[in-house]
Parts: sequence; structure tokens; C-alpha cells
Amino acid sequence: MVERGGLDCGRRRAPNRAVRRWVAAPLVIALSLAFVGAPRAQSVQVSASTSILDQPSVREIASVGMDHLYDLRFAEASVSFDAIDREFPRHPIGPFLKSLTTWWTILLDLSDESHDKEFFDSMEEVIKRCDRLLRNDPQDVDALFFKGAALGFRGRLRSNRGDWFKAALDGKKAMDYVLDVADLDPGNHDYVFGKGIYDYFAVVVPEEHPFVKPVMGLFPRGNRQRGLDLLERTASQGHYVQTEAVYFLLQINYLYERDFAKCVEYATWLRERYPDNSYFHAIEGRIYAQWGRWTQSAEIFERVLERYSSGDAGYNAAIAEQAAYYLARERMVRRDFEAALDYLLQVEALSARTGADTYYKVLGRLRQGMALDALGQRDPAVQRYREVLRMKDWSEAHSRARGYLDRPYR
Repeated sequence: MVERGGLDCGRRRAPNRAVRRWVAAPLVIALSLAFVGAPRAQSVQVSASTSILDQPSVREIASVGMDHLYDLRFAEASVSFDAIDREFPRHPIGPFLKSLTTWWTILLDLSDESHDKEFFDSMEEVIKRCDRLLRNDPQDVDALFFKGAALGFRGRLRSNRGDWFKAALDGKKAMDYVLDVADLDPGNHDYVFGKGIYDYFAVVVPEEHPFVKPVMGLFPRGNRQRGLDLLERTASQGHYVQTEAVYFLLQINYLYERDFAKCVEYATWLRERYPDNSYFHAIEGRIYAQWGRWTQSAEIFERVLERYSSGDAGYNAAIAEQAAYYLARERMVRRDFEAALDYLLQVEALSARTGADTYYKVLGRLRQGMALDALGQRDPAVQRYREVLRMKDWSEAHSRARGYLDRPYR
């Protein structure tokens, strides 16, 4: 979940695996066009069936729970979500909402796969409950909405784990449901969220990945501006997925529209509404780093590390690893390589929580070599570059390491 092409380079590159993690949901839906060739059947415009999402009591309880969720107060969120599940034991809303605490646990540290099975099991339960409702009423709007959401989230996690074929299949199925639910109730500000994602990425993904263009004629046309307008509508007027819409608009403006002011606007909205969300806190710091505002970025990431040291909920080792990496980058921009090495050693220590070659561990090791080179310590720098070549290749780390083996970093 990092910058396009990595903030480690000045030129723009195609999205790497780290980028895919950040924009997994829309890309899974859009990239599925390249894997699945069956066109979607045209929906019939009819009135939406009655939805429990419109019930004031459900809306109130869910709103309280979602606010707790996005502020990473999982125990409090679970109280609200459990109450809804008890009231509607056969409805998919219960297991879906309850699964969101697991989803955020995973999102805070994607290197930890110990919660994957629990999440996949929850999505399976959501799908089963949806299928029961759809057998009685194929146009049950709640079943369509939650089945599309469950498939999208399942595909999102599968893409994070590199299971691209299954992720693409989930994306294709999710696309059908999210477009159907928007057709059934186009006046619902939450339901148009999925259509907005589709409209935008059905245009953008073929531009980024030309190999999907030959099959685009089999699918509904997208519209870049309409997609943005629909997402803005959900962000300003939606109830259940308003925060997700703001988050996706931030991603879009960070990765594709390249609009710094919009990114700051959306990040500020998220930070002011959910000040205890470490994930949004780190995103704010990355935005300033991406546009070279290193002083602001460093101030943000220093605060992230302070909150990690204080043991604040959600400020785990994965978030601290990210903060230390960007603080090292800021010191390197100022050519304070000794201080940069101190932060990079923190990255090394924090990454020891997992045996995986995380993005920041690999790029941190590369930057150790760069800092050592700049300090005139060529032999240990060469050792670091060779170590990088034995690690996972994040953000073209291997080609960069080979380049510095040929010519020292200065």
C-alpha cells in the first residue's frame, strides 16, 4: 500500500505489486475484464426491494459501529455489529459488518496472514446468506449489494496475496452485482459507489494495461468523469460507504489524477473524522512525501512513531516500519546520511517481526547501501546491494541494486 512506482524514484512507472495492494478492489474488478470474456446481461429497470439498510434503527447502530471501526476501536465496533446480527440472524449484513474488524486487522499489517482464513470464512457466510435471499427474490437489493461487496473484498484480499486468477474471477462476479444494484436503485447514494468505481477504472485500466483493450467491447462502456462524479456523490451524500468513497477518491487522485490538492482534501477529511486511524495517518504522510513536501511529511511520520512508542491502538510495528522508512528518506534528501542510517536500522528491527521480505524491509536494505555509499563505506554498501538481490523485488529494487553495484550511489 504505497506510492505509484515507489517514492524512491523521480519518474513515473507502471503500478508494481505494492501499488496493487493499495488499489486492489477497483483493479480487481477492472482487470477481471482481461480474464473473463462473458458479457454482463443487461439489467431491467425496476423498483428496488425493501432494504433493511433504510431502517433508521439499523442505520443508527451501523453508523456508530462504523465510526468505531474506522477509529480502530474494534471491541466497540463489534458491540454494534453483533447487535445487528442478532436482530437479523438470516441476513448478510451481520457477518459482513462483523468481518470488517478482521479486514482492518489484516490491512494494518498485510505481512501477517494469520487472519486470512477467518476473513474468507466470513465472506463465505455472507455469500451463503445472500444466495438464500436471491433464491426467493433474484432482485433482492440487499442480497445483490452484500454479495457484490463480499466478492469484492474476497478478491481484494486474494489480490493482496498474489492469487490473481481467483481475484479476477471474484472481480468479474462482483462487477455484475455492483452494477445491478445501481440499476435497481439509482437514487441510492451508497449503491452507486460500485458503479463509480467501474466507470472510472473501465477507462483508466485499459490506458494503464493496453492488453485488456481487445476485450473491452464485450463490456459496458466506462466514463472517467461520470465515475468520479458518482464517487463524489457517495462521498458527500452516502451513509454506509461514505468513508470508503473518500478513501478511493484519495487513491485515484494520488495514483492517476495526480492532484495534490485533492489528496490533501480527502486525507484531511479522513484524519479529522478518524484521528486515531493509523492507516490514514500514514497515508497523509506519504502524500506529502510524494509531492516532495518533506518537512510536512517528516512531522507527520515523527508523530506516527511517537504514537507507536506510546502503544496507541493501531500504531503497530508495520505502521512504525513505514514511518521510519520515510523519515530515513527525508534525512537522505537533506543528505544527513548518519541520521538516515539510524532510521533504516529501525526499519530493519521492526521488520524482524515477520520472516517476509516486506516492501520497507527490502527498500530499507537498499537505502542502507545507498547511505553507506554516500558516507564512503563502499564494502558494506556492496554487501547490502547483494543482499537486496536475494530478497523480493519490490519497486525495481533489484535493478537499482545492480546499478549501484556498478556505480556507487553519491
